[in-house]
This record gives sequence, structure tokens and C-alpha cells, in this order.
Amino acid sequence: MSYLLHIDSSSLGTDSISHQVALSFRDAWTGEVVHRDLATSPVPHLSAAGLSARVTDPARHTPEQAAAAAVQDELVEEFLGASAYLFTVPMYNYTMPSVFKAWMDQVLVEGRTLDFVNGPVSMGRPAVLVSARGGAYGPGTPNHGKDYLVPALESVLGDPHTLGLDLTTVTPELTLAPVRSALSGLIPLHEASLADAHEQARRLAEKIGQQLAA
Repeated sequence: MSYLLHIDSSSLGTDSISHQVALSFRDAWTGEVVHRDLATSPVPHLSAAGLSARVTDPARHTPEQAAAAAVQDELVEEFLGASAYLFTVPMYNYTMPSVFKAWMDQVLVEGRTLDFVNGPVSMGRPAVLVSARGGAYGPGTPNHGKDYLVPALESVLGDPHTLGLDLTTVTPELTLAPVRSALSGLIPLHEASLADAHEQARRLAEKIGQQLAA
């Protein structure tokens, strides 16, 4: 078994519900973990130097291209070296934190993590996405149709034309209920959603660990 790569993108650190649920996964995980906290150590957004470095002979890289390529190489090798993935990506303003988008843009590289002919190297590797959100976004809720995070990440992370991961999503909801008086009547629903998310995370860690050990 290789390592679990945990990419964390919450600005709230240990106070983050997404992070707390991810820790339930990690508490049940028995293998090695590589943790990258993008909130405390953000990666640079993709630049012109980074893009052009991908299609330029390394021997001809400018200093700016060489620096950008070094960042990209580190992130890509870290991604490819993992056998399983844990993504902590809370919903901010209906979508993902910008630090996570920056990480994806650095990692999605044709010929390395992307292969549009034979499929990606990471095809079928297990992954878990934990995404807490302040409200609820399912059918029948006022916010239904406004979740621009999970559908996007399920496409980028899980689609066979991109990273092709075997992705499972865990979404603890209504996290604002305990702190917004207008939502106080929804606290029981929040507590049930949170308890279910922690249990899902523990079960997934055990299941994926067993699969990789088999």
C-alpha cells in the first residue's frame, strides 16, 4: 500500500466541519498519510510561465518557467504517488475555495495526470470528498440547484476523461444552524447529518483500507 494523500482546503483549520469529518476518516485509516494544507501553505495559481513550461523543452526554460515547473512537478508527483485520496473542500459561496482550484490547475497536466487516449494513470483509485456546507442543497430545499461545488469536482476528479478517481462524496449539511438563530429549528437535522457524515467517513476509511490491502 502506498499513502493516502489528504488535500485540505478549509480556511477554518481545526474548527472546520469538513476537516473534523476528514479526521474521522483518518482516525480509521491504518496506513501512511501525506497531508497538504492549502489554507496554511497555498500553492500558486497557474501562471503564463507555468503553462508555457509544459510545452517547452526543460533545457530552454526561463528562470520563471523553471520555478513554475518545479512547483508543478512536486504536486504532480505527490498526486501520482498516492494510492488513495481524501479531499477536504468546504462550500464557499456556492463553490470551492480558490486554493483548491489552484491546486487542481497545477495537477491537471496532459501527458502526466491526463491521458485522453489511454485514460489517466489514477483511473479507479479510491477517493473521498468531504464538503460541509452551511445550508442544504437537496431536492425540495430553497438552495436546490445552487451547489456548484460537488458536481464540478465529481466531473474533474471522477470523470474518466480527467482523473478518473473512484470518488465518494460526504456532505455534512446545515452547519450554520447552531450559529444562526433563524436556522435554530434545523439543528436536529444538522446534528443527524453531521453524525451520519462522521460514520460514513469511518466506514469508507475501513472499506478502502481493506480493498488496498487485499
